[in-house]
Amino acid sequence: MPMAEPLPTAVPARTLTHRKVKVGVVGCGKISDAYFKGMGHYDILEVVACADLDVARARAKAAQHGLARGGPVEELLADPAIEIVVNLTIPQAHVEVNERALRAGKHVYVEKPFALASSDGRRVLSLAQSFGRRVACAPDTFLGGGIQTCRKLIDDGAIGRPVSALAFCMGHGHESWHPAPEFYYQKGGGPMFDMGPYYLTALVNFFGPVARVSGSSQTAFPERTITNPERLGQKIKVETPTHLTGVLDFASGVSVTMVMSFDVWSYPLPQIVVFGTESTLEVPDPNVFNGTVRLRSADGKSYEPVPLTHSGERLRGTGVADLAYAIRTGRPHRATGELANHVVEVMEAFEKSSVTQQHVRIASTCSRPAALPPGLAAGELDS
Repeated sequence: MPMAEPLPTAVPARTLTHRKVKVGVVGCGKISDAYFKGMGHYDILEVVACADLDVARARAKAAQHGLARGGPVEELLADPAIEIVVNLTIPQAHVEVNERALRAGKHVYVEKPFALASSDGRRVLSLAQSFGRRVACAPDTFLGGGIQTCRKLIDDGAIGRPVSALAFCMGHGHESWHPAPEFYYQKGGGPMFDMGPYYLTALVNFFGPVARVSGSSQTAFPERTITNPERLGQKIKVETPTHLTGVLDFASGVSVTMVMSFDVWSYPLPQIVVFGTESTLEVPDPNVFNGTVRLRSADGKSYEPVPLTHSGERLRGTGVADLAYAIRTGRPHRATGELANHVVEVMEAFEKSSVTQQHVRIASTCSRPAALPPGLAAGELDS
């Protein structure tokens, strides 16, 4: 299995927590509230401004969260004090805003997915390298107590050598409850681009990069009817695959069977199960920071909960704080753009494999993120 990159120890992060990194948020939609709350748990971050195409919304959000100012995007990008731009725009705008922020001399943390096409993501990574800036990307839930506890169990040999895994995210879509479900059935939506980043990031965290994908994709319902009472009866044209299944062959030798669907009725399947030569590990929902970890008992007759070795109290914005510590200390950050764009290429490969009826080799690779040290408090990211 690939080894994680070691973290430099020359500059202890705790001695630098007083050197705050100023942050500006672009995109003041619903998800921004979770980020404002989560980033507030880390002393190294100082969120000073937010921006949106709707300037009135940005000003309202700034007042709600006690920021110095809210306004247009151009104003935020022109502020020389802001070091990190947190890009919370819609997925179709991720690449454009990332490029604008990099050209303005900022480091970038962007919501998932990193891009709608891995070719666009590669352009962002190249631009970041040319400007000497870092790019990071959600999800950061793999830094939570649930996934990090599983990572430690795998690394410590608790299940022997990992052989294979199963990953399931299955339900009937968003039109019955979401106030604006159209996006989930457009390009950049669907179960793979919506939920795949959580699952694939956790799996790469466990096993390293993916080498090959064999996939099948379909769309069971070409049209969706909104049943949310506020928009009852409105129709949505489906423009993206809504049921995808396939096999991921990792460079480390692990194979994973994955099913992502908006076309089925939910069933009590586990989200991720990892099978090793000595035991089996049940992984919690990769879309949350905590959850229950279960390990096959010694007698093989049951699966028992395992106490978390890492804090389960983390929130969205943890990846931004990790990026800030990395900027200050010079160590690698964990939720890298390379990891995120590798995930985009893997997600693309499911439909490509289905259409071509061939295995798809993954051209990109990435480093396996460094594990968090166990026992850290919720507001700490380095020992």
